[in-house]
Amino acid sequence: MNTKEYLQFLQKDIHSTAMATIGSDGHPQARIIDIMLADDTCLYFITAKGKEFYRQLTEQKYIALTGMNQKKQAISLRGRIRSADPSLLEKVFEENSYMKDIYPQQESRSALEVFCIYEGQGEFFDLSCTPIFRDTFVLGNAQAQKSGYFVQATCIGCKLCYSVCPQKCIDIAEKPAVIQQEHCLHCGRCEEICPVHAVQRIGG
Repeated sequence: MNTKEYLQFLQKDIHSTAMATIGSDGHPQARIIDIMLADDTCLYFITAKGKEFYRQLTEQKYIALTGMNQKKQAISLRGRIRSADPSLLEKVFEENSYMKDIYPQQESRSALEVFCIYEGQGEFFDLSCTPIFRDTFVLGNAQAQKSGYFVQATCIGCKLCYSVCPQKCIDIAEKPAVIQQEHCLHCGRCEEICPVHAVQRIGG
């Protein structure tokens, strides 16, 4: 899938996500926030202006979120946020009719503000298939950050990494061995067992 499809998947197939910011005490805080809208390049959500979450959003201008559907397909995303066009609030209520029960009066909806996630990097993770599948995507002008376990040139071809890999996603026909990143769980067993420390973790 491309970025647009991942954003739409997050809105329609997952919808409710855990969003994290940093609290005034310096510790992470998380809450469940629904993804209300998605377009080609942005995700949209709302919150009330009286909430501490709103203060954190306006000050930090950054969010981390994750969500999973019943099929064990998940998306995680970290990125920059900003206030969105206020006119989108009407569209939020049109496409998410349950919000009308929470804010039944038009006047009460002025307490809400629409935010958009416009730049960042995300990861799709599918546990419903064998082997598992993962993929990354970027929003806006964000640069893709390489992450995962990689086998270096010092590999001696002992094949111990393959023996402990739960997904058997290491190609040992080559030397150095090659970890198939799209199927890797990032469990780290290959790094632990390598006798010459040829497996290295890169990125976060």
